[in-house]
Amino acid sequence: QVQLVESGGGLVQAGGSLRLSCAASGLAIGTCGMGWFRQAPGKDREFVTSITWIGGGTSYADSVKGRFTISKDNAKNTAYLQMNRLKPEDTAIYYCAASLPYQAVARTSGGYAYWGQGTQVAVSS
Repeated sequence: QVQLVESGGGLVQAGGSLRLSCAASGLAIGTCGMGWFRQAPGKDREFVTSITWIGGGTSYADSVKGRFTISKDNAKNTAYLQMNRLKPEDTAIYYCAASLPYQAVARTSGGYAYWGQGTQVAVSS
């Protein structure tokens, strides 16, 4: 059974930093593309960033480019989202997602087969 468990969310002041983790079990993330999405209250879930399963190619939403960094440690079977210079508009539930093995990553939620339960990030002004 595949499980993705996010952690690291919390309340932070604008300008601060958080690092989210996504621990996977039942799946080798070294063979999977990984993505982070977020959903703010009253809004649709939106793409934040992704990383390919091979080569480590990354893609970012314009709203987070230069502030957020995705990475993964295949040995620990964990993906990360480093968030710097946080803004109040970054407040949302953040979800990690994994593609099926050896599948290209996508910027849409339909490209991912597995999802975590989400972790809340709140940024105060």
